[in-house]
Amino acid sequence: MIKYYLAPLEGITTRIYRNALHDFFGEGIQKYFTPFLVVHEKRAMSNKEIKEILPENNKGIKLIPQILADDAEGFLRIDAALYDFGYREVNLNLGCPSKTVAGKGRGSGFLGRVCRLDDFLSEIYEKSRCDISIKARIGEKSPDEFKDLLEIFNKYPVKELIIHPRIRYEYYKGTPHRDVFYEAAAKSLVPLSYNGDIQGQADIDEVVKGSGGKLDSVMIGRGMLRDPSLIRQLAGGKHYNKEEIKEFLKRLRMDYSQELSGETPVLQKLKEIWSYMAADYEKSDTLAQSQSVTCDQSQSVKDILKCRSLAEYKMLEMKILSSI
Repeated sequence: MIKYYLAPLEGITTRIYRNALHDFFGEGIQKYFTPFLVVHEKRAMSNKEIKEILPENNKGIKLIPQILADDAEGFLRIDAALYDFGYREVNLNLGCPSKTVAGKGRGSGFLGRVCRLDDFLSEIYEKSRCDISIKARIGEKSPDEFKDLLEIFNKYPVKELIIHPRIRYEYYKGTPHRDVFYEAAAKSLVPLSYNGDIQGQADIDEVVKGSGGKLDSVMIGRGMLRDPSLIRQLAGGKHYNKEEIKEFLKRLRMDYSQELSGETPVLQKLKEIWSYMAADYEKSDTLAQSQSVTCDQSQSVKDILKCRSLAEYKMLEMKILSSI
């Protein structure tokens, strides 16, 4: 049976979002991955990062911390600290395409330096006390790079290889190169997980068929932000109802208000979440199910992304959800 994971999205799938999602729509989610932890010169993690991964702040959640590093010493410093907090699996980020990350040779930018990557993996797999899974893109400049990358990954006891079949410079645009994933499924010596543009059961069926059934798990990020109940549906459950989504959004608003200082940062977080939900709402009747989206409702979704106060936000949110 396929396992389902929540993908890490920087600044979004933090402990506040994870806990709310788990409480309302956690059915079927086997693992939650943190946004990446970065290497610091004089300490393993910042106080903010520690707060994010503390087991008491993630109760009932199978949490896998993700590490962003291009030097083994830095990776192992974070890895050791996480082990002391009770973690036994960590994830290596070889997928982030951001210019500020990849431009420094980390994330997907590391994929273009195969010899150094090989040496890096050799050291961390030799010295880490944790199992290490990898989330990777299929190359930096060309999908053809993945053939050599897979040969490197196959040399090590990778807990799980999560493949996002785009190259660095494609960011999140265009169609994923699923054919590369299917080729990897035929040659991989480690368990494979698929990540990239999963919107529903039809996508799962396509990937399962294309990989010859060699699919252990699926990681979903943006699809879950568009529809928080997506994994629940894929696991055999129901689409969210009006009361659930209303209470879920209320919970996020309250928790962000307690955590952040001032109305502006809270509003920014809520708008970011709605930017994903809005895209789905405007293109179809996903939120309203069988009910068509009216011009007035669609305008309210656009307005919520431009509002300037929590009072205005709550009014617009109520207007949108009243139509469900």
